[in-house]
Amino acid sequence: MTGSKMTSMTTNEMRAARARGEDQSDFAMIRSNVIARIEPADDEDSPDASNLMREVLAKRRAGRPAGNENKEQVSVRYSKSVLSAFRASGSGWQTRMDAALADWLKAHSPDELLV
Repeated sequence: MTGSKMTSMTTNEMRAARARGEDQSDFAMIRSNVIARIEPADDEDSPDASNLMREVLAKRRAGRPAGNENKEQVSVRYSKSVLSAFRASGSGWQTRMDAALADWLKAHSPDELLV
């Protein structure tokens, strides 16, 4: 890239330079461009890279996937022995635990839940 240079500074050295005001990045201009939705110019050495990066970033989503309407997230405390037994069964242990509880509900009346 034109105008770019390699640096041999460590992360700590870069932080110290920034603290001393020796940083040459114009973060105020970058923030104003983001607010104004001004896109950076294409990279002349790799013109497709900027567009490809934007496409990849647009597809990324932060956080966990959205849940479905069939399940509800709750906080529950189980005994260590129950959890360790299900966890020892490997990946998908939470689904198997849900299935075990569903089977128990099929075999027991709602009155038994009130004990």
